[in-house]
Amino acid sequence: MPLVKTTLQTAIKNAFKAQTTKKDNPDAALDDLASQLAEAVINCIKSADIMVAGVATAGSATAQVQTAPVKASIA
Repeated sequence: MPLVKTTLQTAIKNAFKAQTTKKDNPDAALDDLASQLAEAVINCIKSADIMVAGVATAGSATAQVQTAPVKASIA
C-alpha cells in the first residue's frame, strides 16, 4: 500500500492534541509526545509496500534471468 500522508498527519495531530491538557509534568508530556510521534512515523513506514525490480531470478549461478519484480514490506 502506498504511504498515506493524511493518515500520518492525523496521527501527529492527535499526538499533539493529547498533550494539550497535560500541565503538571511538562517533561513527561514531551516524552509522551515524542513516543507517539515516533510510533506514528514507524507505523506509516511499515504500512508501505516496496516493489523491487530484478531481484527474483532463475537459472544457474552464471546465467541468471530476471523473472519478476518482488513485492516487499518493512517489518
